[in-house]
Amino acid sequence: MSTPPPAAVRLRQAAFELFEQQGYEATTVDQIADRAGVGRSTFFRTFGSKEDVIFPEHSAVLSSVGDRLAAAGRRSATDPAVVPEAAADAARIVLRHYLAEGEVARARYRLTRSIPLLRAREIAQQQQYMQEFRTALRAWTGEPAGADLRAELMAASIVVGHNHVLRRWLRGAVDDAAAEAELDEAMALVTTVHRRPAGANASTVLVIGSDQDPAAVAATVRRALSAGPASSAPE
Repeated sequence: MSTPPPAAVRLRQAAFELFEQQGYEATTVDQIADRAGVGRSTFFRTFGSKEDVIFPEHSAVLSSVGDRLAAAGRRSATDPAVVPEAAADAARIVLRHYLAEGEVARARYRLTRSIPLLRAREIAQQQQYMQEFRTALRAWTGEPAGADLRAELMAASIVVGHNHVLRRWLRGAVDDAAAEAELDEAMALVTTVHRRPAGANASTVLVIGSDQDPAAVAATVRRALSAGPASSAPE
């Protein structure tokens, strides 16, 4: 005999079956528990509410996104390029979660399109992802908290790009491999559009061969950097 799936899996499967058969509003917690073969108390120990059955792993995925961005943030002072790379990786974490869910993700998509309460919760969750991206990208754009327009615009672009690709997959327009490839293209476009602003704690150094003494060259570089981006120091 095969081992029965864990209560959480059975409850989730039962819930989505009932939602599809009789509608979200008409389905009760008792009906879900009964179909899953567990008691009402088991349902509430596993999920806090009927809505939580639909969005059970959001906190875990959000935490993984935050961890990836935080790791990049710790390196951003010496290597700013890791931040947009990490943002693309974080978006990929979210997409791969949906891909792993398969038909469950598509069933959720159908529900959130038709139930305003669920759609509102989904939008609130997207705002949490945007906040994680905005906070991380601020270290890359060099903006202070509260004045982070560039970081906010880029964070919104990342979420929009991810959602565009995800919707295509949810609607069956692309398979898993194509969705991953399209996400790579979307994140590359975001990075191209939102380039790191000049002067955001960064300098560009051009190295040219010279017969001058290294100490004299270093002094010239120091003067050029001190004078700002508009200066030139021909020597």
